[in-house]
Amino acid sequence: VQLVESGGGLVQAGGSLKLSCAASGRTLTDRAMAWFRQAPGKEREFVAAVSWTGNNTYYADSVKGRFTGSRDNAKNTLYLQMNSLKPEDTAVYYCAAHGRPYQVVLTTTNGYVYWGQGTPVTVSS
Repeated sequence: VQLVESGGGLVQAGGSLKLSCAASGRTLTDRAMAWFRQAPGKEREFVAAVSWTGNNTYYADSVKGRFTGSRDNAKNTLYLQMNSLKPEDTAVYYCAAHGRPYQVVLTTTNGYVYWGQGTPVTVSS
């Protein structure tokens, strides 16, 4: 399984970006998927997750109301729409897929066995 993120870049505070995570090698339509981020010198942290059906989403408190996670199972792709970006959102963003099918969403890295290489997001003040 390969996960490839795209859509990162440099944006001013208050701006928007939409990240994509395309899966290949096998379908992940039966797996919960999530976004994590890691800022320089900090641990990787949970950002958002989408259930395998796409009907349920979960967010870190720091991004609630600003970020929206979604998936298109027909395209085997996960998305993260990021609005009202803040400088503290600057990080490398990673997508991940759960290792087992039909599992509940997890908000820690445990259980996610497939990871992308990350896409950097920089928000300037």
